[in-house]
Amino acid sequence: MRSQGRKRRKNAGYTILEILIVLGMIALLTAVVAPRLIGQLGKAKSQTASLQINNLKSAVNLFYIDIGRYPTETEGLGALMAAPSGTDRWAGPYMDSDAALSDPWDRTYLYRIPEDGKPFEIQSLGRDGAVGGEGEDRDLVSS
Repeated sequence: MRSQGRKRRKNAGYTILEILIVLGMIALLTAVVAPRLIGQLGKAKSQTASLQINNLKSAVNLFYIDIGRYPTETEGLGALMAAPSGTDRWAGPYMDSDAALSDPWDRTYLYRIPEDGKPFEIQSLGRDGAVGGEGEDRDLVSS
């Protein structure tokens, strides 16, 4: 009975070659999969920013319904979280938290009144934080 226990211990475990093969496969898999995952993460941030812009747009429209005007450029999106002076019909806050006013890259969304006749525009400058760009660096603007 003792001889069987000793045989198992003697044959138990992995060889260095087996361990190296497994490590090599893990490294190969990581080299192939990691770039694809990173690319998907960037797309997810852009999609999140687009959804957040739509939520902000809805909140600005609710502000308009309550107050009778859109926030001024000076008030900006902060008017969704705190009542601007001189507004007695403000029924906010219109967003859950101040964090909702920041894009996925931790920069505040830009709010402006365009000259093309639209009442307002909400914009994120994308990953690079600069005007213009392509892919993840592309500017996202409310429609």
